[in-house]
Amino acid sequence: MSHILFIAGDSTAALKGAAEKPMTGWGEYLQNYFQPSMRVDNRAINGRSTKSFLAEGRLAAIEQDFGAGDYLFIQFGHNDGKVEDPSRYADPKQEYRQNLKRFIDSARGRGGYPVLLTSVSRRRLLEDGTLDPFAVGEYPFAMREISAETGTPLLDIFAASQQLYQTFGLGQSKRLFMHLPEQAHPNYPAGITDDTHFSDEGAQQIARLVALAIQQSAELSALQQHLKGEIT
Repeated sequence: MSHILFIAGDSTAALKGAAEKPMTGWGEYLQNYFQPSMRVDNRAINGRSTKSFLAEGRLAAIEQDFGAGDYLFIQFGHNDGKVEDPSRYADPKQEYRQNLKRFIDSARGRGGYPVLLTSVSRRRLLEDGTLDPFAVGEYPFAMREISAETGTPLLDIFAASQQLYQTFGLGQSKRLFMHLPEQAHPNYPAGITDDTHFSDEGAQQIARLVALAIQQSAELSALQQHLKGEIT
């Protein structure tokens, strides 16, 4: 019997249209790691926070299609921190946590499995050249706490992505993001320097980190059965 893995998230995971390419969301590559018995349904949307995703009825839309045995991957934070936008801002100490619990309860209430993913890190450097542990504010910390509080499996993609950028090195890690000079791509004639959104290579690398985290999670043994094979 086949099941569905839904992704609820923001632009870092979302499917990108032709006009946005070569920008790519990591969710576009996750299916590559799964057998046909687990279908990835990527519902992540550019610019959304937990608050706006819920307010727009996007979780309700997932609920229409969500069945027993399905998975709900939940990854937000980048837009929850936009204090200047009350339609998206969710305080990491209160509203963000309450919103995450709504996603968790939704999946569990339908006989499915919620999985929390800490926000994928921005490529934000401190003055000494090291990566900023608050590159997505307090949101990764809050999600780890909610995971412990609710007994929900956690994939720490924030930590894993920071490790990845360090492995690539400060210069080479730009390849993972939208760094294009002028006239290099017709979609970005003026060029772009964006340390939040991924290039095609970056999205592939993050999808691999997600699959690797699934493989290494003691709590996700049932989901591991649907992986294609050993991820190295």
